Amino acid sequence: MLIVGLTGNIAAGKSSVAKLFAQWGAVVTDADQIVRDLQQPGTPVFQALLARFGKTILTGEGTLDREVLRRIVLEDADARRDLNRLIHPAVAGQREALEATARRAGAKVIVHDIPLLFEATDPSTFDLIVLVDAPAEVRRSRLMRFRGISEEDADRLMTWQQPSDEKREASHIIIENDGDFSTLQRRTREAWNQILMAASAA
Repeated sequence: MLIVGLTGNIAAGKSSVAKLFAQWGAVVTDADQIVRDLQQPGTPVFQALLARFGKTILTGEGTLDREVLRRIVLEDADARRDLNRLIHPAVAGQREALEATARRAGAKVIVHDIPLLFEATDPSTFDLIVLVDAPAEVRRSRLMRFRGISEEDADRLMTWQQPSDEKREASHIIIENDGDFSTLQRRTREAWNQILMAASAA
């Protein structure tokens, strides 16, 4: 089974690429969804977050208020490091379990969709790394337009991640997402064909 790491800096279009890979037959794991599942009330991660950040991160219903937590870690580097320390090991463990399940099922390709692949995981654990990239000004515009956040917050979110130039050097396949969706789909299909060739040779 070929193990592919899919990443891209915020608002580069990685999620769209992941959906296409899934349509074409890949088993896809979603790190963001894993995080949401691990943060449900009663889980060890939820309890650890509550112990670190207090009840201010809860909604009136007792669930995690992700917007409040996002605001805290945007403004406090220590809080951001603590958040990563509490979440990333649990996410890695769940990803490994999903990978084992896919292998037992006979999957040929598994794609791990991981926004912080270079920042929070060991890139050498993947057979191929696919990077989705777009110019910084395009990504900033998407954040402001589609997520309704300020330019200042967009810039802060973008600085969380390692610069794209460094990631490009360490990636095997780069999908440029600086055009319309049909262009992205065509480029993603080309990348998928490369992945299938690598899977056949593995």
